Amino acid sequence: MTKEERLEKQRKRADELKKYERDYRALGNAYIAGVDEVGRGPLAGPVVAACVVLDPEYEGLGIDDSKKITEKNRERLYDEIRENSICYGFGLCDNNVIDEINILEATKKAMKQAILSANNMLQPERDIDNTDDLLIDLILVDAVTVPGIYTKQISLIHGDATSISIAAASILAKVKRDRLMREYDDIYPGYGFSSNKGYGTQAHYEGIKKHGITPIHRKTFLKNL
Repeated sequence: MTKEERLEKQRKRADELKKYERDYRALGNAYIAGVDEVGRGPLAGPVVAACVVLDPEYEGLGIDDSKKITEKNRERLYDEIRENSICYGFGLCDNNVIDEINILEATKKAMKQAILSANNMLQPERDIDNTDDLLIDLILVDAVTVPGIYTKQISLIHGDATSISIAAASILAKVKRDRLMREYDDIYPGYGFSSNKGYGTQAHYEGIKKHGITPIHRKTFLKNL
């Protein structure tokens, strides 16, 4: 495949991913946010969510579901997305919160944090914890609905593969969490966190057997060990 053919393929894919955003913007929604999370399945580390409102003029070449993109391209797109966004924000719930309220509720809590953080870039003078009258007009969320947010939400199954805003959020969340897990690998060596990102690989299980659990392990995920 030539460079031009590759670019044309990326343009076609980006155009496909922009359908929801085009349709809802035509209905008068100026600020359309995409929200996604990373880290629901690992045995260790936090769940991380991201929210992003992309500049409508941003071409978005190469954006897709974060799982379909190489680490090198995710890192590049992480900076590019932030530079071409109207606003963005992150939310995080650590293993202790996950153990306390369960992974689904922790995911929703992290998503709410991300939405409020992104909206605070648009309205820095407002109380970040006030969920009424957000400037964000519409929120596209991958597969769930975020409680406590009164802006209109649309839950899209496989949203990270069908909406460019959700796909962009998935990249931001993935890179943010991967960087954090690499930092944890320096703090807690022997579990392979840099490579497995906390998922239950053979090296990770062997690390638990040899060294025990760390302060970042999710105890409710390790009941059968």
